[in-house]
Amino acid sequence: MAQSDTVTRILDTAEVLFAERGFAETSLRNITSKARVNLAAVNYHFGSKKALIQAVFSRYLDPFTQRFHTALDELEAQHAGRVIPLETLLETMATTVLAVPAERNSLKVFMRLLGLAYSQAQGHLRRHIQQEYGDVFTRFTELVRQATPDLPDAERFWRLHFMLGTVIFTLSGLDALRDIAEKDYQEQVTVRDLVRRLRPVVVAAMNAPLPPALEEGKYANAQAR
Repeated sequence: MAQSDTVTRILDTAEVLFAERGFAETSLRNITSKARVNLAAVNYHFGSKKALIQAVFSRYLDPFTQRFHTALDELEAQHAGRVIPLETLLETMATTVLAVPAERNSLKVFMRLLGLAYSQAQGHLRRHIQQEYGDVFTRFTELVRQATPDLPDAERFWRLHFMLGTVIFTLSGLDALRDIAEKDYQEQVTVRDLVRRLRPVVVAAMNAPLPPALEEGKYANAQAR
């Protein structure tokens, strides 16, 4: 087996097992057994389980980051210094997210891995994602800030994460949702159908009025200035 084939087999197996079982519950021996390679091969190519986890994420996040930067460049050129509408930003992010798994494995695996990055992420993975990919997320967040100037920064942070959680939950459970839609509502749902239904929900959530307590606090802060 060629070296590149060995690396690909390890990564393919690791990403599926991580998505199914989680990081802590997946041992290197689980991976080597299913990938039909020995432990020495994993240690040689990756050095550690931490490095393997990071490599699994990089296979998705490297092309995502490149595509997303390019898409944001195009949006900024089109709007020529004007604020990019929130719905346009979210549509662009969704289009980019959907494009990457088509090149790799599956949307479900990608979404489950993203969910694990939040629910089970260890310090090394958070640092890796921030160091390697933080610039594109910072750029997107700043564009969202410009599109939602009335939201306090803390509220925008929470809404972005609520939005991300909604998207990950929905797309990682895509097979089950399709089955329910077909059985209970006689609907054949594609991924893009689902995204079209999801988009107005997340846009409305981002644009929703502030809760009364937060609105009162914002008014009080404005008065204090």
